[in-house]
Amino acid sequence: MKKLALLATSVALLASSSFAKEISVGVTMSMSGPLAAYGQTAYEGIEFANALQPKLKNGDTIKLVLIDTKGDKVESANAATRLISSDKVVGIIGELTSTNTAQVMAIAEKKQIPVISPVATNDKLTEQKEFANRVCFTDSFQGAVVANYATKDLKLKTAVVVVDQAQVYSLGLAKAFVDAFTKAGGKVVKEIKVSSGDKDFKAVVSQIKAANPDMLFLPMYHPEVSMIARQAKQIGLVKPMFSGDGVANQTFIDLGGDAVEGYMFTDFFDYAAPPTQRSKDFIAAYAQKTGKQEVNSFVALGADAYNVMLDAMNRCANPEDSICINKEIKATANFEGVSGVINMDKTGNSTRSAVIKVVQNGKAVYKATVNP
Repeated sequence: MKKLALLATSVALLASSSFAKEISVGVTMSMSGPLAAYGQTAYEGIEFANALQPKLKNGDTIKLVLIDTKGDKVESANAATRLISSDKVVGIIGELTSTNTAQVMAIAEKKQIPVISPVATNDKLTEQKEFANRVCFTDSFQGAVVANYATKDLKLKTAVVVVDQAQVYSLGLAKAFVDAFTKAGGKVVKEIKVSSGDKDFKAVVSQIKAANPDMLFLPMYHPEVSMIARQAKQIGLVKPMFSGDGVANQTFIDLGGDAVEGYMFTDFFDYAAPPTQRSKDFIAAYAQKTGKQEVNSFVALGADAYNVMLDAMNRCANPEDSICINKEIKATANFEGVSGVINMDKTGNSTRSAVIKVVQNGKAVYKATVNP
């Protein structure tokens, strides 16, 4: 009887393992090019989350299929098409910038494949789209966070805004800040437009110095912001400077050097104040693997994009049913992520907190948490 029971167990295990499948989830990410610092960091989080939880509850294995978009919107669209048509992915994690993410979402929408972006924040990104989702906050939220903190906590009354006219992220965040800053009683004395890739900002910082504002708001990415900060210091322009999550990485601080000491920006997460048990567990596992205690917010958001996708797949009777996966993503409630508690809504947007950080002694230091 024991032999028969052992045989039956072995057959059952063999049968269950033979039915387990490999399911592909696509990742579109800027692994090279001007946005590589962001893409590599976000993918580190996605990949590590996959290493921690590679299987669904039914035993199926999640296979990540990564395509480098090189930070280019045409490459982003091509990547989405290839992942859906050739690699047969059931969902896509990506992209980074709102401009590139919009391209991925447009392709996926037509094919009814769910997309979860880790960090694309433009408000209009998910409008009139059924399969578009994100685990980050929106620009209207972080723009208001900066404006209200500047006016109410720091008592700043006037601002100059420098906008990257080539990035929808920058344009959207600038508008959100201007609206909230004005509503709070502040005055924007000048708006200056620049373009991604610009390197000479002498005329820009001269205009800012002449306008003599209480503060600067630079809703852009770290390459341009770090150069503006350095060139501002060269002419003796010393004012409080703020950005959004576009500078939330150590590369920004390394490039800016002492010119970005005191710089403030919004972020999604701070490893020194883990908001959930999953945060603590992830940080401990990350430290054991890498030897680093510091978990970048893009690592955390990348991990959460994967975790929310996995959780949605687990709630589907058929984890390869992309329509069900999308429905369950939008039904995500009180999900304890690495970056905090995430609640998704029917528009694919998440409700979550933000943190404000300041650069001190070459490191980003936690300053405050702002809840929705």
